[in-house]
Amino acid sequence: MKILLLKEPKESELGQDPYIKELALYEFDATLIPVLSFEFVSLQSFFEKLSHPEDYAGLVFTSPRAVEAIKLCLADNDKKEAWTNSLKKQWQSKPVYVVGKATALLVTAIGLVPQGYEIGRAH
Repeated sequence: MKILLLKEPKESELGQDPYIKELALYEFDATLIPVLSFEFVSLQSFFEKLSHPEDYAGLVFTSPRAVEAIKLCLADNDKKEAWTNSLKKQWQSKPVYVVGKATALLVTAIGLVPQGYEIGRAH
């Protein structure tokens, strides 16, 4: 039986998308078709706000894409230097909440300590 999955393929370290792999165990022939596209907007405005942790009580990352936005901002050497030299430490003193384990892992990779990842997950 054929199944059409309307989602972006997610390659894992073990190879193919986990949905395709799982459905194949039950003899389903699944095809993935990405139906959405994504574009980051307002990165400059985002980094301006991120540059003033004193104005905020904490951060909430609702998806891996939110962390990806920070990584894109840090691709600029001046911004990366500001993050490394002071901003990261200032944000580390505030609560950083995340939705899901995948987001928590990415937040850890940028030097912050995630909280709340065991409560829910982003899909």
